[in-house]
Amino acid sequence: MMTERIKQFIESQRLLPDKEGLCLVALSGGADSVCLLLVLLQLGYRVEAVHCNFKLRGEESNRDELFVEDLCHRLHVPLHKAHFDTQAYAQLHHVSIEMAARQLRYKYFEQLRADLGAQAVCVAHHQDDSVETILMNLVRGTGLRGLTGIKPRLGHVVRPLLCVSRHDIISWLESRGQTYVIDSSNLVPNVVRNKLRLLVMPQLQAISLSAQDNILATARRLAEAQKVLDAAVRQQLAALVDADGIDIARLLCQPSTELLLFEWLTPYGFSPATIEDITIRLPQAQAGRQWHSASHLLAVHRGRLLLSPLPQPVPVLRIPEPGNYVVGTTRLSLKLLEGRIIKRQNHIASLDADRVAFPLTLRPVEAGDRFHPYGMKGTKLVSDYLTDRHVPPAQKLSQQVLTDACGHILWLVGHRPDARFCIHDTTVRTLQVIYVGRLGGVVV
Repeated sequence: MMTERIKQFIESQRLLPDKEGLCLVALSGGADSVCLLLVLLQLGYRVEAVHCNFKLRGEESNRDELFVEDLCHRLHVPLHKAHFDTQAYAQLHHVSIEMAARQLRYKYFEQLRADLGAQAVCVAHHQDDSVETILMNLVRGTGLRGLTGIKPRLGHVVRPLLCVSRHDIISWLESRGQTYVIDSSNLVPNVVRNKLRLLVMPQLQAISLSAQDNILATARRLAEAQKVLDAAVRQQLAALVDADGIDIARLLCQPSTELLLFEWLTPYGFSPATIEDITIRLPQAQAGRQWHSASHLLAVHRGRLLLSPLPQPVPVLRIPEPGNYVVGTTRLSLKLLEGRIIKRQNHIASLDADRVAFPLTLRPVEAGDRFHPYGMKGTKLVSDYLTDRHVPPAQKLSQQVLTDACGHILWLVGHRPDARFCIHDTTVRTLQVIYVGRLGGVVV
């Protein structure tokens, strides 16, 4: 009996541990979601329905909403509804219509779940959906995890119907005389999933009547293999990764550099293509080589791969005269002092006041910046100076300089002042500059 199978699946996967707890059911009005709602009611769960109208199919969308309203009224099930301008959302966020609908749907589900204190959001994915997902991932390119199918649980989203097929669902509804609506957009092979469902799966089943069952069986075996692999990778990464990165020589000695990089870097937004590029280039990568994700920087530094968050944009601060200035989390204090006052601290610069031309500017380092480091002969590119001092790449990106009215660098902040503007034997007034912010990863 299908209901019993679903009951056992829910219990074995611990999807809905508390029958008294509220369950939200994503109810489109289609066969799958109608079946899910009825089964959960039959099993004694406390449920409320959620319907999203994406305004994509004109009168058909309105028809679905009316059907859901009528069904919930007859079943005495509370119904929550949301209307979305999916087209506008897709254009605004530069995503496909399918992705826009998905993002809107799940964001609404989670917000409603949290507001109502529900234990889970139940969605009606079944075995056919899982097979289609496996094939989609295979066609697009995937790793082992992408071939394991749809998971029964993802956060608070659970899928109690993954133990049954679409054929099982339709047969069960027909045996009860239960109607449902049909989404006509699912009958047109115009997107990848529809093409797989309408064109590819019938061909596979013509080759073997057990094609779907065999694909699911393979996915289950791969899921078990993934568990073993995950445990081994976690153990290797724990031995390799320290606070900020990985020793490259040790990484290259591992059986699969790419797999370790994938598991390490994917949570930080690095794409498979970028990780493949890192793997290829890493054996010959020179110091300073960098790769970026949207949020993080990975760089080769002193024989290591260093991973760090991308620094926030460095602000530009104009300083017309001595005084106290604040921009963002940075505070700069400039004081005129009589005599030769020298304090040897990284966050303080002591300059000859009569050699400094206001207004000053605190800004990020720019390509080609050059200065004369105090205590050294001649000038040096700031980038070379930082490299010689083994400054980590992420800190280089946030490095600041203090310049005068002519654009001359007075101080490489946190490092050295320019020798031409330092305290000398003839200095009669000191311009003391105190920087309060973050230097070298340390708040000062």
